This record gives sequence, C-alpha cells and structure tokens, in this order.
Amino acid sequence: MAGARCYALLVVAIVLTAQLCGCTAYVGRDGFTVEFIHRDSVQSPFHDPSLTSHGRLLAAVRRSAARASALARSYAGGSPHGAVSEVVHGQFEYLMHVNVGTPATRVLAIVDTGSNLVWFKCTNVRTAATTTPAAIAGGASLVFNPSSSSTFGRVYCQSGTCHKLPGTSCDASSRCKYAQSYVDGSKTTGLLSTESLIFDDGPGGCVGCRQRRQLLVPNFSFGCSTATAGTFRADGVVGLGSGDFSLITQIGAGTSLGRRFSYCLAPYYVNASSPLNFGARAAVTEPGAATTALLRPDPRKPLYTVVLESVRIGNARFEHLSNVIIDSGTTLTFLDKVLLDPIMEEMTRRIHFVRKRPPNRQLQLCYSVLGPSGKFYFYKFVPDLTLNLAVFAEAVTLKPENLFVEVQIGTMCLMMAPVTPQQPVAIIGNIAQQNFHVGYDLDKGTVTFAPADCARSYRSSSASV
Repeated sequence: MAGARCYALLVVAIVLTAQLCGCTAYVGRDGFTVEFIHRDSVQSPFHDPSLTSHGRLLAAVRRSAARASALARSYAGGSPHGAVSEVVHGQFEYLMHVNVGTPATRVLAIVDTGSNLVWFKCTNVRTAATTTPAAIAGGASLVFNPSSSSTFGRVYCQSGTCHKLPGTSCDASSRCKYAQSYVDGSKTTGLLSTESLIFDDGPGGCVGCRQRRQLLVPNFSFGCSTATAGTFRADGVVGLGSGDFSLITQIGAGTSLGRRFSYCLAPYYVNASSPLNFGARAAVTEPGAATTALLRPDPRKPLYTVVLESVRIGNARFEHLSNVIIDSGTTLTFLDKVLLDPIMEEMTRRIHFVRKRPPNRQLQLCYSVLGPSGKFYFYKFVPDLTLNLAVFAEAVTLKPENLFVEVQIGTMCLMMAPVTPQQPVAIIGNIAQQNFHVGYDLDKGTVTFAPADCARSYRSSSASV
C-alpha cells in the first residue's frame, strides 16, 4: 500500500526497512526521536541490580570526577594528532539503539557529546578484561557481521574520507585503518567503513501511523571495530560532537533534517525514559526558552561550550566570566571557586537545616533531613539559582531539584563541585539539565534551554531508571 504512494527514490529504502521489521512509514521533515537510555536502566548492560538508587547516584558522582578531568584535558588540547579521545569510555551516562546494515543488526551504543567518531563492534571482536591496549585477548563476540550485509562498504586509503579522520593508516589491501584510544588505556581499532543506519522513531512520532516510522541514513561512515582493549560492554560509541564523523553531522549531510538535535533529561528518580530528538523536533519552543551562542568548535575538541557571565540567587549576584562545557555525560556541575564559594555561602545563609558531612569527597555542601517527606520540605527552603549566559544575555533558572539531590537516605547534597588544577574547566552537568529541553543547532551555532516536563516528553512501556 505504502509502496504505491512512494516515489522511485524510496523503493530501495522500503525494501531495506521491510527486511528489518516490516515497517513502511518513513520519517519526514519533522524529524525523529529515539530513546535516550540511562546507563542504570534495566535495559542497559551497565545496570547493577545490587545497588540502591542512592548507590547508583553516588557512583555517578564518582564517574563525574574522572569524566570532568578527561574533558578538561580535551579542552586544553588533547592529542596533537587527534587520534586520542580524551573522554574516558566508562565515564558516560546514556545509550541509544541503532540498526546497522541490511538486513539490520540492532546494537546498543554509548552516546557521547564529547566525541565525534561513530563505531560499532564487528565480527570477531576480541575484548580484554584489562585496560592495557596491548592486551587484546578474551572471547569473540558477534555483534555486526559485515559479510551478511548487502549495503556494507569499505573506505580505502586514497579516499578523502580516510584523509579526514586523524590517525588513520593503510592495511595490506589499501583499506583505511583507524585507531581510537582513550586516556584510561582503552582502545578500539578496525576499518573505516560505510553502511546504512536505520533509526526507529519514538512512540507518538507519527499520529495515525500503524507502525513505527524510521529514518534511513545511507553510506554512513563509521568505524567497524575488529579489536578492542578495555571493558566496552556496550556495542559501540555514537559521537554527538560537531566533527565530520559525528552522528549529527552525517545526518545533516545525508538527509534534509539539518544539524540539529535535542534531549530532555527526565529526573533520575523518575521511572521514565528521556527523548533524544533530531531535525525539526529538536526545536525548543517551550515558554521561557533561553538561547545563547556556542563557541566556535574545534574539530579536535568536540565539546559544546557557552560563556557564563554571572550567577544570581535572589538579589545576590556573583559575576565571573568563564567558558562552560554543556555535557550530558557528567552528573555534577563544576564551577570556578570564585562562583561556587559565594553560592555555598548564600545557600548556607538561607537553608537552616543541620549540616552533614558529605559522603563523597566531590560533594561540598550537605544537609540532614528527616522523615519520608523531609526531602520535599527541604526543597521549600532552597532558592532558585539563575545562570546568566553571555552573548544574548539570556538566563537559565535552576530549580531546587537541579541543585540538591538525596544522595543517601536523609542526606541532601548540593550537586556542584569546584574547578581544580586537575580539572580546570567549568561544566554544566546532567542534574542541572534535568527537566530542561536542551536543543543544539549547529547550523546556527546556538544552544537553547527551556523548562519542560521531560518524563512526559517520551512515552515508553519500558522503564529507563
């Protein structure tokens, strides 16, 4: 039925998708949405059922310190050859599903706004339990088999595509080899390749459609990983940076959707998924939206950075001009001490609960609350905190739930930490971004924040946290 209505250019796409799941509805100009899966979700290979919700949160806080230090090294310059990713592969928070090849293999990959390359494990991947790159050993796993896909293609050394990716080399057959290293010693190596990627549209994406719609991106350049060292329990990495090989750049080049994406992070304590939007759906149109310019990205430093001018709590205003990275993979927010110290002083002046020793060295300010309703009573005494962004003089107001979190039963802590010599850059982390629709428009060079009920923006029968 749908094939009769489609133009000849879509016939191949229909055949490809029919092999995947029999769906015949395709994403249009409005874009598409995928499920942003938290690493602690039961759908995640990283889920640890032995941890309580508080234990998972403290583990995320610990990961924040390592990731923040890695992002700082990347921001400072990273590898001069661009072959080393400064983002530690284990320090991330979200994953997404991707359908690779024809017929398609469904993989679950780490989503990282701090890197560019998209890569997936391919047939005969060998993984190591150690973090030493040279120790590539262990059992074989079959994730994506290139020989079974009719749309798989190799990239050769003479091609412009191979020359664009830093750190490539040639094998005996003149195929383009890549090597992506991480500061913790982990590594992925393989062949730069091309393939068709298919993305399932999220629930509610097509009103009146009988089946879930999909987006086909043909000739997508990716790393077909034939060896990894480290503990990559996911099937690969999807880079959401601004470089040539990132997901967002290749979707923009291969479709009419442009280089736009957004996410809306549901609170960590809510049993709901978060949406990751592309194309027109990435437009942030909610009331109270605040837009500011992204600093012009360096392809070697795929980090989204804005300028913070000052912070305000009530009538108290604390000024300090600083560059701040926006990162969904970091839990804590890191600020320069000239901002964080007066913030803590002002919070201490306003909040009259009993102070408590922080359970983690990254945390600076904690309070004791009693009873099942203590957390909500506590929030009544926490003031809003406003981030005044430069360039367009816009303001983003963080609510008490973006500032203090119950990290142990009866212990509320400020989810902010100081910038240090070991981690010398400021970061807006994902607790501060929860219940905000955050949209990135790389064509315009802007990022927009708007308050939103993120738990309602993606409806799924499966739980994410």
